Amino acid sequence: MAGRARETDPIAELRAWLEAGAESNQPVDARLWLDDPPRSTYPACLAVKAAAEQGLDAPYLRLAREGFAVRRRRLDRPEALIELAREVPGLDVERFRIDLQSNAIVETFGADLDVARSGPVPRIEVDGEVVAPHEARRLLERASAMGVEDALRTHPNMTTPEVAEVCDLPGPRAPAELWRLALEWRATSVDGLWRLP
Repeated sequence: MAGRARETDPIAELRAWLEAGAESNQPVDARLWLDDPPRSTYPACLAVKAAAEQGLDAPYLRLAREGFAVRRRRLDRPEALIELAREVPGLDVERFRIDLQSNAIVETFGADLDVARSGPVPRIEVDGEVVAPHEARRLLERASAMGVEDALRTHPNMTTPEVAEVCDLPGPRAPAELWRLALEWRATSVDGLWRLP
């Protein structure tokens, strides 16, 4: 975890999120940075480290990314981070609350910041796991045989580019398949995130 900013500049964040959305073709609702911008992204990073204490950092990180990018959630206060933790299946929220306030989590995040400052450390999220690039190919190959409904059953709240990647559906095939399922009432999209009904 390297955090976007210890103290955010809302206009710079707005621009960065819009550019990231345009570049990745991922959904982004950047009004968060106009309406009620978080003061820092570091608290969310600390929360991911606290979830890691229970081995649930990937699902927590995914929800935090959705919160910032499409749900306009201000995730810079303990109450908001704990509320998000309630959405992670299997996460012990009381333990998370204690871990979130611990010095050990601050030290772990500080170590991540030191690594990030020493140079780029590429990481990729595949199927909810944050992995090094050399591991990503193996995980994507494992998942590529998955059909769209199986992918949505396994990983709710997928974006169209994620479905295209996981299901190996190039070009317009992923959106076409997703909308076919939507027309049959077998899939739905909210805020650009696809899921089974």
